[in-house]
Amino acid sequence: MNIADFFAQEFSGSFATQVMDIQKVESGAEGIEHGWSLQEQEIARRVFNLAYEREIADLLQTVSVQAGAITEAKDVWRLNDFLSAKRHEVDGKYDFRYPYLIVVFARLVKEGWLQPQELEGLDPSKRTKIAALSRM
Repeated sequence: MNIADFFAQEFSGSFATQVMDIQKVESGAEGIEHGWSLQEQEIARRVFNLAYEREIADLLQTVSVQAGAITEAKDVWRLNDFLSAKRHEVDGKYDFRYPYLIVVFARLVKEGWLQPQELEGLDPSKRTKIAALSRM
């Protein structure tokens, strides 16, 4: 197994566990309780996963390049530090809890992992908030 495969497995496992935990907790009622219709919940889950997949694909490419440039031990530790920091960042960023999704989506738009038009179908007030926050 190469470093990119290992990294993909590590991140996918973390995300898969997070998704399973979310699905156990949420039956749709939690989303509705926080002002998200069932249609919006489906859109939110789809674009959340889309952004995550894009970011991880980009990260895998970066890791492959960095791993290919390893020539000495200090390069291995530098890559390890990069991966540790990135895992912390990604795990903290992708928080699929309805009270936080507007802020999460705004950040993902700001960082380029989502495009505003991909949020089509969400309530216009949610899209307006996301757009405003993504410009901050």
